[in-house]
Amino acid sequence: MATSNRKIRILCVEDDPQMRLFLMNQLRVRGHQVQVVQDGAQAIDHAAIFQPELILLDLSLPTLDGLAFLRRLREWSQAYVIILSAHDEESVKIKALDLGADDYLTKPFNMEELLAHIRAAMRRADELERLRSGAASVESSPPIYICGGADGLIVDFAHRQVRSGGKEVHLTPTEYTLLSELTHNPGKVLTHRELLRRVWGAEYVAENTYLRTFIRHLRRKLEPDPTKPRFLLNELGVGYYVPQPDAVEV
Repeated sequence: MATSNRKIRILCVEDDPQMRLFLMNQLRVRGHQVQVVQDGAQAIDHAAIFQPELILLDLSLPTLDGLAFLRRLREWSQAYVIILSAHDEESVKIKALDLGADDYLTKPFNMEELLAHIRAAMRRADELERLRSGAASVESSPPIYICGGADGLIVDFAHRQVRSGGKEVHLTPTEYTLLSELTHNPGKVLTHRELLRRVWGAEYVAENTYLRTFIRHLRRKLEPDPTKPRFLLNELGVGYYVPQPDAVEV
């Protein structure tokens, strides 16, 4: 079976009963395990018990809105989150991405479009798992990236762990994928389009907002001073890169 077609656990958080039923039926008929809830407060409990691999999240929810749910979720969960919202304002998208969403799909959408987003999410998740298990290791690619010594930026690819300033840093799946692409290509400028293609897929190559938002969020987490980055560097108008790693035995 193709990686993108594997069956996964999906939590749908949607207050519209017709949309909840539609999503549940469409996803279950394709073999996925699906739970549906109507508000953010319920969703927190279900996410803890059900342990979904993917969450489809509306933003306009009763009791606890989607952004508040996302903020609480990211305190402990790395589940992949796709926002499904009627809000198409760039400011709302940026806020959701800043809080830890991995993708954003504007309503109305067709089911094939959503399924394509889900397949892309699972391909990225499977690639991360493949890297973590060591199946993708090659002789030319070291199992760890270190820049700036023990208190600098450290990316342990085998265990999917990131440290900065001597402390472990928790990243969302998309944040880690973006950082992994850069640190696997140290010293090499990856263009905006190339990063968007590698991390989000070919259909996202014009979504520069996604890339700017995630780079900004990574800098907040990894840089001692995000306004003067040492690790996540940019070539103005071209792309981003990380420095060559320290010349030390690892």
